[in-house]
Amino acid sequence: MKLNSVKGTNDYLPSQTKLRGYVQQKILETYESCGFERITTPILEDMENLSKSEGGENLGLMFKILKRGEKLDEALASGNAKELSDIGLRYDLTLPLSRFYANNRASLASPFKVIQIDRSFRAERPQRGRLREFVQCDIDILGSSSVNCEIELIDTTAKALMSVGISNFRIRINDRRILKELIMSAGFRDEDCESVCICFDKLDKIGPDGVKKELLEKGFPENVTEKFISMMQVKPFTLDVARKYCTNTEAIDSVAGIIDKIRQLNSDRYTIEYDCSLVRGQGYYTGTIFEIESLEFGGSVGGGGRYDNMVGKFIGENVPAVGFSIGFERIVCILNDNGFTIPDSKKKLAVIYPAESVVEAIKIADGYRSEYDVTLYEKPKKIGKLFGKLEEYGFAGCRITDESENIKFFGNA
Repeated sequence: MKLNSVKGTNDYLPSQTKLRGYVQQKILETYESCGFERITTPILEDMENLSKSEGGENLGLMFKILKRGEKLDEALASGNAKELSDIGLRYDLTLPLSRFYANNRASLASPFKVIQIDRSFRAERPQRGRLREFVQCDIDILGSSSVNCEIELIDTTAKALMSVGISNFRIRINDRRILKELIMSAGFRDEDCESVCICFDKLDKIGPDGVKKELLEKGFPENVTEKFISMMQVKPFTLDVARKYCTNTEAIDSVAGIIDKIRQLNSDRYTIEYDCSLVRGQGYYTGTIFEIESLEFGGSVGGGGRYDNMVGKFIGENVPAVGFSIGFERIVCILNDNGFTIPDSKKKLAVIYPAESVVEAIKIADGYRSEYDVTLYEKPKKIGKLFGKLEEYGFAGCRITDESENIKFFGNA
């Protein structure tokens, strides 16, 4: 039997679990204070839903679950690999939310302001802050096309990050409609845009030359590729520059309006800027897209955007929707790197008692629980070793019930 957890997943010690619980609770409290309501959905989704969700490269990272019993035998006999699986683990929380809304919208408020804090799964190459099983903290607004939804989501997400001590960040914003026009103005066709976006989304990792190489390998014309790469390297590439290439002034005005209003709200606590190179890999985005970049971590700690077509895949009519997701695992990494400690948490106290006096010990422990988190320990023969362990575990002190009525505090208290 193997001792280690499956690659890309983690076991968490009590201290780590406590920090994770604290961060989730603070984010949840912020979300709820801003009027969002929490739901839960299953980690399992129908493969038909997942495969049609336009999840970009995430579709290639899905964990698929084999059919069972006779259905599996039939699938194996067919020789068609696609018939082997009928359900999979969700790769994010957007597709499950869209299905949930489509199924329950008659009983939901409109617009529906919703929280999801839960696990998702991707078959990625595990690395720092990137796991195969990970927690996402999402807020979404469904049923409204107003740009004020984006403003509310960005403001609420920023408040949630600051509530857990993350303040050194910037928000990058773009719009898929602007990006599409920029791509086409270079000479690409409408049907090329998604493929170009997949390559362009790797700009931070492989640089302009890497993007150019991938586009040429896909068979796109060299002159068109050269023009696009050259155009997107204009510094600074502002919204005014974008206006020279784009006829969709509504999209540009929308992004400009969001930036202006967030700057009015943020009191210089964080920055927001237009970024023409922001893509967001999922194909389901239809308009505004955004990411939060942590300057401590050096990468994205959250992102989202507008996905007005997703719910329509279930009900045949488009429902406007926009969401923002915090990358919980990366946030926890940042806090650990900076030696974060949970503020105002109770100190830990041990009540040590002879085995025959457990009732009395529980009553004594209850008397301390308004001030301390109290753990009971039967009195061992060699109590000195227990003292050492208690100090190592961060206990402030102990009360030995058959020796004293006072607490014995340790050196770290």
